[in-house]
Amino acid sequence: SNKELQDFAYVASHDLQEPLHKIIAFGDRLRANAGEALGEKGLDSLERVQKAALRMRQLIDDLLQYARVTTRAKPFESVDLEGVVRETLGVLEWRVAETGAEVEVGSLPTILADRSQMLQLFQNILGNALKFHKPGERPRVRVSGRIGEDGFAEVEVRDRGIGIEGKFSETIFKPFQRLHGRQEYEGTGMGLAICQKIVQRHGGEISVESELGAGTTFRLRLPKEPPGE
Repeated sequence: SNKELQDFAYVASHDLQEPLHKIIAFGDRLRANAGEALGEKGLDSLERVQKAALRMRQLIDDLLQYARVTTRAKPFESVDLEGVVRETLGVLEWRVAETGAEVEVGSLPTILADRSQMLQLFQNILGNALKFHKPGERPRVRVSGRIGEDGFAEVEVRDRGIGIEGKFSETIFKPFQRLHGRQEYEGTGMGLAICQKIVQRHGGEISVESELGAGTTFRLRLPKEPPGE
């Protein structure tokens, strides 16, 4: 229920975070004050502890974002999706520059939506498109959209990245689903679960079509006016 999610969000943001902050802070203090005494092996162990704590903090932060899709939802307003995508690319500018990505943005519809959640939605999807590119190749991403015959806004985000196996097309939207090792690609596996929750809150659908080695296309269907608005 929404009340249970609110309770969880409170616990996650307070009770669960506090011990992690202490582990990280005491680790920094130990490194600064007793680094030489620890020796190489001790410092390596300390680094492993701190990395584990940082990863746990990221997992909790992502769980909190997942819960806040409903617990901190904002009223719907008129949202220009093209403007949202361009703003998102501004946020991801460092990654675009770092990878030399080519991103093409077509004309996109305007809908009633929670603007902050639309930004989060496209940041996750575009972030993945920029992250999962083929080694040695620059990412190529195309965002296009239209209003379908049923009145839904339809948006496609297509890339030419590493792709995924078809058997994972449903499971990738479940929490903590990772298709690659942490050594290859960073992340907690929560991004697409958050995307699906946002789309569902708006009365829409999200799906993926992909071929290993050939790229991935995410398709969004969002009503121009969500139910109950």
